[in-house]
Amino acid sequence: MVNKVKQYLRECRDELKKVTWPSRQQVVRDTIVVIGISLFAAAFFGATDYGLMKIFDFSIRQ
Repeated sequence: MVNKVKQYLRECRDELKKVTWPSRQQVVRDTIVVIGISLFAAAFFGATDYGLMKIFDFSIRQ
């Protein structure tokens, strides 16, 4: 059992050496893009919800 765990950890380490890690600049750029898209989506859905709520309120009161 212990040998299997050691072998697994060794294989994991070997695989991680093969990974091409992104540069700091790429990570920062991608993070900014994700935050921007999230803010846009939140604003869009918030405005859509608000607009539909107003339309619904208007239709109910008529």
